[in-house]
Amino acid sequence: MTKKSIVISSDHNGIELKEKIKNTLKKDGFTVVDFGPYEEHGKVDYNFYGRLLSRAIANKDADRRILICGTGVGMSIVANREKGVRAVLAHNLMTASKSRDHNDTNVLCLGSWISKESEAKEIVKIWINEKWGEGRHGRRVHMIDDVKTGVVMANGVF
Repeated sequence: MTKKSIVISSDHNGIELKEKIKNTLKKDGFTVVDFGPYEEHGKVDYNFYGRLLSRAIANKDADRRILICGTGVGMSIVANREKGVRAVLAHNLMTASKSRDHNDTNVLCLGSWISKESEAKEIVKIWINEKWGEGRHGRRVHMIDDVKTGVVMANGVF
């Protein structure tokens, strides 16, 4: 992937990891847009920041998006409720890689309580650089998007 833009956000539990990942991405040549929160905000609800970032997908404002909370679970639930979002909760390299290859995920959710900084940075690197295996998995990804638009598909037939 050519160096492009990343949008990143978190809740209060993810601010520290968000800053470290953001700095690494910038050093690697990415444009990084931080949707917040910032240290001065104190405790915040993950729902707000997860939805804020996820709703921005329709605007096609970035190539990839990253959400961070304590476990990553809350952010992934909120993100996947929005049309056009295919968010993955990745706590390991295999999940990050396969989610891009097989599912064309466009939001990476991380758990600041789960992954050490070095692991999280490696997950981000793998996820950003993995390509989508479109030819092999395109039909299934389109089925995921169809579920969100209300189209029901069974055994590959509408």
